[in-house]
Amino acid sequence: MIIKNPEFKISAVSPKQYPQDDLPQVVLVGKSNVGKSSFVNTLVNRKNLARTSSEPGKTRQINFYNMDNKFYFVDLPGYGFSKMSKQEQEKVGKFIEEYLQKSKSISLIIFLIDIRHDPTENDKLMYNYIFKTNLPCIIIANKADKIAVTKVDEYVKSLQEILNPLKDLSFLPFSSERKIYTKKVWEVIEKYLQVNIN
Repeated sequence: MIIKNPEFKISAVSPKQYPQDDLPQVVLVGKSNVGKSSFVNTLVNRKNLARTSSEPGKTRQINFYNMDNKFYFVDLPGYGFSKMSKQEQEKVGKFIEEYLQKSKSISLIIFLIDIRHDPTENDKLMYNYIFKTNLPCIIIANKADKIAVTKVDEYVKSLQEILNPLKDLSFLPFSSERKIYTKKVWEVIEKYLQVNIN
């Protein structure tokens, strides 16, 4: 898919601020600093559409990005950042939960994890929570440029064994540096959006 005019729509802090236009929503979930903003920027071939930060835990709102009026990428706050106070972490958790429960337009959840590390306890909790929502989900093993190309498939399989031994979810590698994975990720996203777009 080629997106010609992606644009930032709104940073929402409550359901009344969510866009009300019924466009399908592709939701990005993952721990702080896993690369959700860079993921969006790479897919739409823009440097600064989604604001990236080297400081984890920066995103405290839900950011909606309109993709040519076809669908939204929805960037949820990152979880599990150790320097956040317990109160802030709880607030982020509530944001995520409220959105996943109240949005009626979710077509797909994209759950990003770091390909280099075993899933954290927070990753496992989030995975189990998403699983219970029964919403469509794919897993992106991000930062694949940090390991040798020849090892990528092996690492992805290992992560799937840990998180999804039934192997009923798609696990895909991704890297904002190596753009070789972008086409495959778009193909999978389009499959979930097909019903809504055509």
